[in-house]
Amino acid sequence: MVEGLAKKQAELAGEIERTHERLRSLAADPEHIDAMLRIIAPEMAVEAIKSKVVRPPADWSKRGEMTRMVLSILRTARAPMTTREIAERMVVERGLQADTATLNSMARRVACALRTQREKGVARSQEGEAGFWQLWEVVR
Repeated sequence: MVEGLAKKQAELAGEIERTHERLRSLAADPEHIDAMLRIIAPEMAVEAIKSKVVRPPADWSKRGEMTRMVLSILRTARAPMTTREIAERMVVERGLQADTATLNSMARRVACALRTQREKGVARSQEGEAGFWQLWEVVR
């Protein structure tokens, strides 16, 4: 039974990683299309083309989902990350519009989730460049 659960957990982890990779690929696709348009039709104002923004529901994350995503990003990071960097990755992975208001809101939510995890001993922070940003990492 334990082997079956471990196998199922590994399958789910693999599926999550493939989904994250697909989302990263989808987020990069519009940039490639813009570059192609600049080559094929240099006179076209690519910036004037509005992208269709799909608004997530107001409660876009279920209970604990924000914390799970933040910790997942930190676990896969090669170095400690700032709150803003984590928020930027979350915006891209969730397919949200990356405007200033969304990034600021996401950064506040990420910071709140990280402070809670720091109190539990799951994450730790250190002062970043010139004391301006907190650098976060998972306690291993």
